[in-house]
Amino acid sequence: MLVRLSVVLLLLSFSLPLAVAVDRVQLTIDTSEADQVLAILALRSQSKPVPDSEWQILFATAPYQRLKQREKAIGESFHDPTRAFTDDDFKRFVLSADLLPRAAALSSTLDRWKKADLRGDAGQALSYLPADATLHAKVYPVIKPVTNSFVWGTSSDPTIFLYLDPEVSREKFENNVTHELHHIGLSSVGPVYNNKIAALPEPAHTAADWMGSFGEGFAMLAAAGGPDVDPHAASSPQEHARWEHDMGQFNGDLRTVNQFFLDIVNAKFASNDAIEEKAGSFFGIQGPWYTVGYKMSVMVEKRFGRQALIGTMLDPRCLLVLYNQAAAEQNAVGKPPLPLWSADVLSAVHAGACGSQ
Repeated sequence: MLVRLSVVLLLLSFSLPLAVAVDRVQLTIDTSEADQVLAILALRSQSKPVPDSEWQILFATAPYQRLKQREKAIGESFHDPTRAFTDDDFKRFVLSADLLPRAAALSSTLDRWKKADLRGDAGQALSYLPADATLHAKVYPVIKPVTNSFVWGTSSDPTIFLYLDPEVSREKFENNVTHELHHIGLSSVGPVYNNKIAALPEPAHTAADWMGSFGEGFAMLAAAGGPDVDPHAASSPQEHARWEHDMGQFNGDLRTVNQFFLDIVNAKFASNDAIEEKAGSFFGIQGPWYTVGYKMSVMVEKRFGRQALIGTMLDPRCLLVLYNQAAAEQNAVGKPPLPLWSADVLSAVHAGACGSQ
């Protein structure tokens, strides 16, 4: 009999810290897709035929079904039919010559990831989230053709898809999960900010809305666990070097994003598509939404405290205001100069309510 791991419930209400409301965290990990791909690869390694029943087990797993739905939806959204895949397409991937030699590494990686302390990861994410935030999510480690990881369905059925990568240690896996859990938790209180900026005139509303993308920086800090912890401590030397290089571009990147906001509020963009394209360039691998957002978050927490930082998660405009205060103080005492967000931008998005802490 081939052993298959079905859905494993890792977080139950009774296992949460007493200070956490029992309904704030509902987190499951489902490795059934990866387990079944590995089961099929085990048959291949023994030169045994793969009966149709084994494929049907794979195609019936919840992670496979959700992945297929997601790729179809993304393809339709971007008018790219190649994003969708059929069962036959996925079967060809599993039967490919390239995948079989990786089976042992994939299996050992999955075993390591199964031992992850997701309960601790959830607690760490909650420590950087507003009190009303919830973490209701599924975690799907998956073996698939495309090597990306992502969150899908934050508004209805939040799911974290994590590409099963032998280069990713258990510690890095947990860092990734914490990062994505923070996004899910922040999304759960997203209506608070939406309501605050609802009355803003266009295009100020667009600029304020995009300020929410600094949530990538919030998530970097939450996944690290504190402002004095290296956010890439569990990463490869290459990832760490890239982060250090990009953090070194902070001043220029802040000015670039500031100009982006100015161009929005001054109606300089020809279309919403042009705004989307420019904003998308700030994501990159870990672009300014990450690096600038992270450094601002660190500075605000160190100067005003974690609760003040968490308050800005309910109104990212305040992150910019409090950063300006902290940066101005550093500039005044002769430390290496830091750029400030434009008063025109802050005025346009009505950030005046974010006062000193």
